Amino acid sequence: MALLDVNEMTQYFGGLCAVSEFSVALDEGQVVALIGPNGAGKTTVFNLISGFYTPTRGEILFKGRSIKGLKPHEVTARGIARTFQNIRLWFDMTVLDNIRIAQHHALGYGIFDCFLRTPRYMKRERDIEDHAMEVLSRLGLRDVAGEFPKNLPYGVQRLVEIARALSIKPALLMLDEPAAGLNSSDVEGLIRLIGDIHKDYGLAIWMIEHQMDVVMSLCSWIKVIDFGATIAEGTPTAIQNNPEVIKAYLGDDTI
Repeated sequence: MALLDVNEMTQYFGGLCAVSEFSVALDEGQVVALIGPNGAGKTTVFNLISGFYTPTRGEILFKGRSIKGLKPHEVTARGIARTFQNIRLWFDMTVLDNIRIAQHHALGYGIFDCFLRTPRYMKRERDIEDHAMEVLSRLGLRDVAGEFPKNLPYGVQRLVEIARALSIKPALLMLDEPAAGLNSSDVEGLIRLIGDIHKDYGLAIWMIEHQMDVVMSLCSWIKVIDFGATIAEGTPTAIQNNPEVIKAYLGDDTI
């Protein structure tokens, strides 16, 4: 059984078909890319999986159970975490608090525990902070735990967003253009980091990415869409030499 099994997922916005009969199966521990030109529907696919939209048709199974129609926080609670193409952090909260608040779906205490600061509340808060600091340390962010994201370089903000996603202990990490806006040295560091995350955490990673160095270095399988429809899928070598992909996305030359 696949970790994530998407069958003929279709999304209409009015009369526009943004995603057409999209299907994909991701196994545990697999690293997969979703690529295509701008406006192809890639982020819409991620929004459908993560609960921001409900598909017009089709099915989404995660760990064998349907997640179609669930709210984003419910999808997160099932074990799917994601980052965004445009960074979405709480810029006036510290980095540590950005990581801590991501665990709100699994607090394990109620409002009265909070008001009365019961032992259960105190223990859970300590556990949350310890886990947040562990994740920040793993990504080399421990020294900025007390900083506000708005004061950090763009590349570091990207890492904070990845740390926040990792803090929920997902089985599937979805990365929407993690290399966007990074310079070449930052991209090289990102490739190493994602590779280390995959090895250390043993989770599945599904990424949207335009930087082909990132895709070809990390992914074992690539799916390509254009105008919401799948035009190719296969290994990096097969995609690299696919005429339809070259025409629609990669340009006139191979990578």
